[in-house]
Amino acid sequence: MDTLLMATRIRCLHASSTSSSAVPTAFRSPAIHQLSFSRAHLLSYRSAIMNMCVRVRQSRFPVTRRINSPTRRGLFSSVRASTEKSYSPSNRKLIVINSVVIIALAVANRVLYKLALVPMKQYPFFLAQLMTFGYVLIYFTILYTRRRLGIVTDEMLSVPKWRFAIIGFLEALGVATGMAAAAMLPGPVIPILNQSFLVWQLLFAILILGRRFLLKQIFGCLLVAAGVVVAVSSGSGADQTLSGIGLLWPAVMVASAAFQAGASITKEFVFNDSAKRLEGKSLDIFVVNSFGSGFQALFVFLLLPFLSNLKGIPFGSLLPYLKDGAGCFFNTGAKISGCEGAPIIPLLYIATNLAFNISLLHLVKISSAIVSSLTVMLSVPLSVYIMSKPLPYLPGGTSLSSNFMMGSIVLVLGLLLYNIPTTPTKPDTKTS
Repeated sequence: MDTLLMATRIRCLHASSTSSSAVPTAFRSPAIHQLSFSRAHLLSYRSAIMNMCVRVRQSRFPVTRRINSPTRRGLFSSVRASTEKSYSPSNRKLIVINSVVIIALAVANRVLYKLALVPMKQYPFFLAQLMTFGYVLIYFTILYTRRRLGIVTDEMLSVPKWRFAIIGFLEALGVATGMAAAAMLPGPVIPILNQSFLVWQLLFAILILGRRFLLKQIFGCLLVAAGVVVAVSSGSGADQTLSGIGLLWPAVMVASAAFQAGASITKEFVFNDSAKRLEGKSLDIFVVNSFGSGFQALFVFLLLPFLSNLKGIPFGSLLPYLKDGAGCFFNTGAKISGCEGAPIIPLLYIATNLAFNISLLHLVKISSAIVSSLTVMLSVPLSVYIMSKPLPYLPGGTSLSSNFMMGSIVLVLGLLLYNIPTTPTKPDTKTS
């Protein structure tokens, strides 16, 4: 290789020296003029040799760019938190607006669910399955319409479907384990154990998304979870403990929260990865909603014998139960009383829940799964406060202890701590 390079350099020097001593055209003799055609070929050859020399020099001594790589930092150091993407002011405003809408929808969702269970108190399992399988039809109808309008492209639909299968499997598994644990645990303990959801999200964001968090953000998330625990445990019956239950069923409930948290982080991963696959284009949320709900419904269908037994419904009696549940839902043909308020209140709840799920996924898309979870948690004390007041079909409110106010204050402080902007001392620079 070195011999070839040396020969090429000699040819280059020879070409440059001979070309500089060439006779000008104005002073050529007739004999030299007769050789002009062959000399033109010779000059072309020398020009090619010189160009090759330049390329050899460039390959031998490549031009390097100096890139200032960001300094490596520890896990909890003062790096700009990667839970957030770098938001522009307009995007921050959009996140705030979406968060306010989600808080309102979350409060309405919780209150209407409580009201919907008044006429459907005998058939909560029917209501859950109606929403699970009904949402698949609604989401795919919206997806088909958006595909016809050109909003959803073929590239969006070519996203690997195994990721949606993972999302559906995790959500179905979260439902199954949550129902199994809820049947064995005291009621007030369930929302307390569910606060492990946020802790799992932090862990999965680090492991799956490669995120790094500030200490203040981690402490803020823990304050939010603690505030929810204090707020929801302030009502009657909150003094019940886990004595006599053991560790199995609390562990199953915590595992249920882990499955749900894994599904939410996987959705965020799908959005982030699709932005690279689609060359900066944004993946439509109904692609994620449709295929994720479709796989969830598939796995729930496979688990129906197990789930129905958990609710005290033998699998052989499931069809008559669903038929009676449909009669109560539409308030026609039911042989039992107590379905007053259907179908208006259950339909209001389903419509609100549908809007809540769509808005929540949109917030995950433009911000992160953890921001969406913190937003939803802010709605918990608001919902508890509203449900403590007299409501239609729920006359007579309940009194809240001072722990409720204390828990709400702790929750808000945690949200403020998490969202306090941090000014980096030395901004990372990258030149190319």
